[in-house]
Amino acid sequence: MKKGKRTHLLFSLVLAALLGALLLQFSPSAFASTSHYLDASSIAGDAAWKEWCDQWETLASDLTKVSVAPGKDQTELNFAWLSKAEGEATPVVHFGKKDGEMKAFTGETGEVDDSLTDGAKYVYNHVTVNGLEENTAYVYTVEKNGVETEPVEFSTRSFSEVKMLLVGDPQIGASKGQPQGDADLVNDGGVANTAARNDAFGWDRTLQKALEQTPDLNFIISAGDQVNKTGKAKEEEFAGYLGAKVLASTPMAACIGNHDSLNPDFKYHFNVPNATDKGMTQAGGDYYYSYGPGLFIVLNINNYNVAEHKEAIEEAVASYPDAAWRVVTIHQDIYGSGLDHSDSDGMILRTQLTPIFDEFKIDVVLQGHDHTYTRSHLLSGDQKTHGRYEFRLKDDGSGYDWDHAFNVDTNEMIPFTPEEGDADGKKLHDDFMADNSCYTLSKVDGEKVTDGEGILYITANSASGSKYYELIESQQDYIAARSQNWLPSYSLMTMTEKEFSIVTYQITDDGKVEEIDTIFTLEKTAEAEKAA
Repeated sequence: MKKGKRTHLLFSLVLAALLGALLLQFSPSAFASTSHYLDASSIAGDAAWKEWCDQWETLASDLTKVSVAPGKDQTELNFAWLSKAEGEATPVVHFGKKDGEMKAFTGETGEVDDSLTDGAKYVYNHVTVNGLEENTAYVYTVEKNGVETEPVEFSTRSFSEVKMLLVGDPQIGASKGQPQGDADLVNDGGVANTAARNDAFGWDRTLQKALEQTPDLNFIISAGDQVNKTGKAKEEEFAGYLGAKVLASTPMAACIGNHDSLNPDFKYHFNVPNATDKGMTQAGGDYYYSYGPGLFIVLNINNYNVAEHKEAIEEAVASYPDAAWRVVTIHQDIYGSGLDHSDSDGMILRTQLTPIFDEFKIDVVLQGHDHTYTRSHLLSGDQKTHGRYEFRLKDDGSGYDWDHAFNVDTNEMIPFTPEEGDADGKKLHDDFMADNSCYTLSKVDGEKVTDGEGILYITANSASGSKYYELIESQQDYIAARSQNWLPSYSLMTMTEKEFSIVTYQITDDGKVEEIDTIFTLEKTAEAEKAA
């Protein structure tokens, strides 16, 4: 995020708060200014919030929560969890039909970097289970140091009508610095991370509401930034994230966000299918999987080597050439509408990724990063030659230099907020912005597009409510719908052989689920398939 926009946003928030206070003083009907995060203590009720706080020490201290992810196709599941490095490791999942015989599946194990666990010794366990059938009830346990956990019930759903939840930026711990009661939330380590305590509650609440609404959900897609700390120990944030009750029985396909990318925590906690060596950072790289009529490709675009991402897409398409739908998940929203990222680091790879997505006939791109909701028109490349851009790490490796983009070919450093009087910097910035107008669009009118030309881009808002951003003042021409109501939201996607639909909801403070964008459907006909 750029310093200039931070300052502008902070000033706007302070001014809004002052005006809100004055309005409240002189008008009983006036409303207070909106806080840009979800205060869990204000929506939980006294008893529920006390219960959550009482169990937080246990939750935050348990680094061994199990994650469940889709396998390479709908007949497989991937499990991951940490266990203490005591005696012989036992990476074993016991899995079977409910009231049937359990089968033991053995996987792999490895050491965890103990700088992330406050010196305590842990190992990670990765196991794949296969042979799953649709619409079937199962039970599983995992072994932690040879001891089986309590059984967890798990049910598969339809493999032909697939229902998926899209969530953006849970970013457990991001509400740091916000007020709660008579103190401010802090992002300290371990149990003292009250921001993580706050955000984990909101995350758990959102997933439970979503599952209540759609109990036959196949799996969840996270567009990245599971946790908040960048390049630092963050185990209590992962504990809060994986502690959400729904995740024990619903697979999650997670994308690596910029807050996840700079240490190996992610690859310990998630066992991803068809992992490639492309797009690697410390957290892992690109991967892909098939589910029903869809091919899903997950790219770690914190690595700016687009040639590698192209190779990963090519490998995925070659592995599943007959998929009816091709869906890509990335973290940074190359076509978004949030104030903080959509006109800067969000679009950094737009000129490079757009033609590649066109080449491989991607249908839908799922994004996060901007903490706002947007749905695009159908977009294609403009077939012109454009520059190549990237971000680079700071000299100390602690994070990215978000204030500058770099032209890969000329090595020019492009400032996002040129200093007053810096004519050269302003020209570099303006040329960068103009170069990123690299798309053509097909206007989306109505609720359904049949055999449309172009790609649908969705940006998910924060599912936990840990942090929200303003929408950019002027809606871009590529945006069909957008929303920022300062409430946690999620999208429900339904996929069949012929249709892919998406509808988005928000959760009010009193727990109501409200639609914030009309259901939108892409349809493919047999005639279009023959032409392809």
